[in-house]
Amino acid sequence: MTLLMGAVAYDPKVVTIWAGFRAWLARQGLPFDFVLYSHYERQVEDLVAGRIHAAWNSPLAWVRAQRLTAGRDDPVYPLVMRDTDRDLRSVVVVRADSGIDQVSGLKGRLVGVGAADSPQATLLPLHDLRRQGAEFDVRLFQVGVGLHGDHVGGERDAARALLAGEVAAACMLDANHLLFGQEGTLPAGSTRILHLTDPYDHCNMTIAGTAPREPVQEFGRLLTGMSYADPEVRPLLDLEGLTAWLPGRTTGYAALESAVDAASFYDPAGRITAADYRP
Repeated sequence: MTLLMGAVAYDPKVVTIWAGFRAWLARQGLPFDFVLYSHYERQVEDLVAGRIHAAWNSPLAWVRAQRLTAGRDDPVYPLVMRDTDRDLRSVVVVRADSGIDQVSGLKGRLVGVGAADSPQATLLPLHDLRRQGAEFDVRLFQVGVGLHGDHVGGERDAARALLAGEVAAACMLDANHLLFGQEGTLPAGSTRILHLTDPYDHCNMTIAGTAPREPVQEFGRLLTGMSYADPEVRPLLDLEGLTAWLPGRTTGYAALESAVDAASFYDPAGRITAADYRP
């Protein structure tokens, strides 16, 4: 049988990436195909309904899939994740000349964030700031809603608003803070980090509990066996932004679970409860 995986088309390169993986997996003897989704919510719903066997899920999609199948005899589980999905951090950035040295200095000010469903640029850093006792207003930059922050346009717009003085602080993935500096969105020396979140995990390959075990196990074995030293697979790994596939783990999602609950984004059963969230 053919193992069927879902992926969200947050960028045209997604087709190139998974078409390449499909061809490589076929050469290894694993029948594999993928379907594309316009947003994560439908992908998760199809996964838990058994219409696909696997889903390349955002961390927020993982949280929802886990909640939707909690208590079932066949809950979802993570098969693999990229080495670059482990121990990420988000930053809250201010202008270097702002005079804001503590999160308490954000009181009554605007904090720019990404889309409402971005774990790294909205849910996690805002939850962290509020746990620190900070009081502030929020300006959402709703780019790519439904893509769970995979589209960094909202983060980039928040960074631009910070530089323009439209917001007092901006939230983003620490790697994107570096990227925005390299590309000139945030010129060198123009910003500094006010707050750094604790480490958390990002995407994982989520498997439906009803998926056939042998093809899934072979899928995992082949992915974790890919070597960055292999010239055949290195271009695929580069496109997907990793150097190695690692076994999936669930220990890095506790902070996001708390942020989801605090924001009432999903209820404990996985239903969407966020106000005005329409992917």
